[in-house]
Amino acid sequence: MVVYAGKETRAQMNSKMPRSKIGLLDSEINFLSKVLFVLMLLIAAIIIVLDGFVGTWYFKYFRFVLLLASIIPISLRVNLDLAKIYYSYGISNDPTIEGTIARNSTIPEELGRIQFLLSDKTGTLTQNDMIFKKIAMEHASFSEDTLREMLDLLRQSCKDSSGPFGDLD
Repeated sequence: MVVYAGKETRAQMNSKMPRSKIGLLDSEINFLSKVLFVLMLLIAAIIIVLDGFVGTWYFKYFRFVLLLASIIPISLRVNLDLAKIYYSYGISNDPTIEGTIARNSTIPEELGRIQFLLSDKTGTLTQNDMIFKKIAMEHASFSEDTLREMLDLLRQSCKDSSGPFGDLD
């Protein structure tokens, strides 16, 4: 008996073409390159307009586009890709973290953008029993022993704030 055989089944969802994974840095560089390309075309057009449409202006426009092509730093993309490969190699061959394998070159970039890292121990999900052990922030680390200090700092920070937590008791 077939209960459900629509597009939401695992077999149908896995039959799609895989999406291309691209890092956030690559997306930002692509966007900036497009902006610089449009800026280059606009500057060349402004120069042609200010010079007047004299003679074969389209050849002049092409010349100015070629002269302004140095605005787009092609070597930046090459340098970033080489740096990603080097850092991935370094992660894979670091003796202090044995067994680590960087499976793609965006790993160092993604590791650098981590804001929150939540970890789990066996039993939290299976037994529904979560216990606070330690919190590590950018400039401080608190455990069960120093929980009181963290709460005092949090209260003081909320009192000093002019934002929505300023009136927190």
